[in-house]
Amino acid sequence: MPTDTTPPDSALPGVTPGWLAPHPAPSTPALDLPVGAVDAHCHVFGPAATFPFAPERKYTPCDAGKEDLQALHDRLGISRRVVVQATCHGADNRAMVDAVRSAAGRTRGVATVRPDVADAELTALHEAGVRGVRFNFVRRLVDASPTDALARIAARIAPLGWHVVVYFEAADLADLADFFGTLPVPLVIDHMGRPDVTRDPDGPEFARFLRFADQHRSWVKISCPERLSVTGPAAVDGQRRAYTDVVPFARKVLAEFGDRTLWGTDWPHPNLTDHMPDDGLLVDHLAHVTDTAEQRRQLLVDNPMALYWPEETA
Repeated sequence: MPTDTTPPDSALPGVTPGWLAPHPAPSTPALDLPVGAVDAHCHVFGPAATFPFAPERKYTPCDAGKEDLQALHDRLGISRRVVVQATCHGADNRAMVDAVRSAAGRTRGVATVRPDVADAELTALHEAGVRGVRFNFVRRLVDASPTDALARIAARIAPLGWHVVVYFEAADLADLADFFGTLPVPLVIDHMGRPDVTRDPDGPEFARFLRFADQHRSWVKISCPERLSVTGPAAVDGQRRAYTDVVPFARKVLAEFGDRTLWGTDWPHPNLTDHMPDDGLLVDHLAHVTDTAEQRRQLLVDNPMALYWPEETA
């Protein structure tokens, strides 16, 4: 099983020390994805010469542009994508919008905006293909997430039919749940709310998360096993099985919310420090999370199409 041995990109001037570049040669998955498969969570970084990074950023990545993303998706068998604004670009959505516009209706976007965003900018983002905004509550990535400002943003985007993507650590859900419940738009939760996978997937901590997602009819991404795993990408019995400690959590989400689950690669995998995942292996991970081709089609085609391209499914 290919694993990444790419050294940190410390040779690139200005890049955060220890930064890991995307896998140099992702494998071709053994799993055939359904026709029309969607990567519902990926990013673009720059290129910085064209789309400079935000001055207030917490990290400086190496470039990972739309052409590289398209090449990866061609290798993996992915037809459509949702490009999520990266924190390194702040509220300057130009790189994301450029990636969305270049894909002729096969790409949607999730933006970052400020409370004083002009109506004209929201309209332009919508026309470009943006369908949501992201609220980031991970403390190492943002200085603060003032909930009153975020509530104003949610009120602004509600008439557009957008949703809010929320990224938080599992331990912080108790403090954020009441605020999330006040938002007048659908919620999409990144990476299963980042559970502690050393705990019991049937235990009280993950049960609280599942109750919250059910109560608010939230969409849940079963993405980023490489961020959550303790066991890591090691092969099991010589097979393309990896991140096995994450599997029961993802299967539980699918069992609870089969019609509201999404999946994404998270390419180019920002802020990883121990290894850079092989995206072909991430695709094959789905064979262990799902049981049937019908289940994979719902996860990878039907659900993201309903959320991001409803006009094509009506």
